[in-house]
Amino acid sequence: MHFPIALMLVSAFCDGASLFAEAAEWRRSLRFAALIMLMLGALGGNAAVASGLMMTNGKIWGHANMLRHHQFVWPAFALMTGLSAWRMATLRQLAEKPSALYLILTALAALLVSGAGYWGGELLNQG
Repeated sequence: MHFPIALMLVSAFCDGASLFAEAAEWRRSLRFAALIMLMLGALGGNAAVASGLMMTNGKIWGHANMLRHHQFVWPAFALMTGLSAWRMATLRQLAEKPSALYLILTALAALLVSGAGYWGGELLNQG
């Protein structure tokens, strides 16, 4: 599913852009947009994982391109879920700049979900 990929990338972009927002209202708006995108992406990720497990008959790793896809999917899924929980726990801090650790983890999640998308495309190209 493409939605978790796109939503995670937009969320990371909005959080990164919030660093450059001078006005607290702009920063709050960007961080709120990032939160919504992250939450929707994580929810979509749940649907993608469930449908993926059904398609593979419950195989968590697989082999060849499936293995590569899953090597990116599982950490991306865990990070998106964890980052969503983190953001919900710190909801009142929307006007503040995101922490360096949060930004690093968000960038990592964006990279992982991109890798999962690439290898998912390779799976579709196989056949």
